[in-house]
Amino acid sequence: MSQPTEPTTGAIDEQRAAEMIDKLKEGRDRILSQLRRVIIGQEEVVDQVMLSFFAGGHCLITGVPGLAKTLLIKSIGDTLDLSFRRIQFTPDLMPSDITGTEILEEDRATHKRQTKFLRGPVFANIILADEINRTPPKTQAALLEAMQEHQVTVGGETYKLNEPFFVLATQNPIEQEGTYPLPTIQQDRFMFSIIIDYLPKADEIAVVNSTTSKRPEVLDSVMHGEDLLSYQQIVRAIPVADPVARYAVALVARSRPQRPDAPDFIREYVSWGASLRGSHYLVLAGKALAVLAQMLRDTDPLARQWTVRAVA
Repeated sequence: MSQPTEPTTGAIDEQRAAEMIDKLKEGRDRILSQLRRVIIGQEEVVDQVMLSFFAGGHCLITGVPGLAKTLLIKSIGDTLDLSFRRIQFTPDLMPSDITGTEILEEDRATHKRQTKFLRGPVFANIILADEINRTPPKTQAALLEAMQEHQVTVGGETYKLNEPFFVLATQNPIEQEGTYPLPTIQQDRFMFSIIIDYLPKADEIAVVNSTTSKRPEVLDSVMHGEDLLSYQQIVRAIPVADPVARYAVALVARSRPQRPDAPDFIREYVSWGASLRGSHYLVLAGKALAVLAQMLRDTDPLARQWTVRAVA
C-alpha cells in the first residue's frame, strides 16, 4: 500500500516566504472571524480543524450529539467557497453511494448504448462523513483510496477528485449497538483524531441565547480553493531541521510496544503503535504551526523550543 508523499524540505526565499506567511495568517484570521459568528466556544477544536486544512490532512471528530460538529464543518465550507456534501453513514449505505456508479445510457440519435459515470458525493471539496461508524467496513473502505490518493476507481477507470479535498468524519462514542468500529487502516488515514466535549456553562448559555433569539447567520466566503492550495504549498515548503525530524520520528517510534525502548504503559495498553503516517503527519502539523507562529527558521533556542512543541 502506498505511503504518504514526503514533505518538501527545500529552502525558500526569506522575503518571499515572509510575505506568503503573512497572507496565510490573514486568511486564517478572516475564516476564524466568520466562524465566530456561528460557533461559540470550542476554540481548540476549531484550531485543530483549521490546522488540518492548511496542512492538507483529514479529521476524525468524536463527540456526543448536539455539539455543533456538523455546523462547524459546514460553516468552514461556506467560508472557503468550496463545494460541500454530507454523507449520512447508515448500515445500508453502499460503496457506490459514496464514489458513484456507472449506468447504461442510450444515444437517442444512434440508439447505441454506452456507459456513463455518475459521480457520487465524494467529488465535492469537503466531505462530511457523518457517523462513519454506523456503516459496515466494506463501505467505510470506499473512502480509503479517496482519502489517500485523492482519486476513485470505478469499473476499471480512475477519476481524479476535485482539489482541495478534505474528509471530516464524525462518530458518536455513546451508542455501541449497530455500530462498526473503524478498522486501524481506516483510522490511519486521518491526520487528527479530535475529541469534542461539552461546552463550559457560560458558553452553553450563550449558545442557548443565540439559537433561540435570532435566525442562523449567513456566512461570507472569504477564501477560494486556489488560495488554500497555495497556502498548503507554503506549509510544505518550510524546511525542517534534522533534530526536529529525528525528535518526531523518535516520539512516534516509542508508541510501538514491540520496540525495546517503549515505555511500560505503552507495552501494557497499546497493541500497535503509530505507523509511518504518524511521523509524516506530526512533522506536517509542526510545519503548519510554525508558519502560523511565524517561526520560519530555527535561529535561536526559543525558536527551537517552540518548534519542538509544535511538532509534538
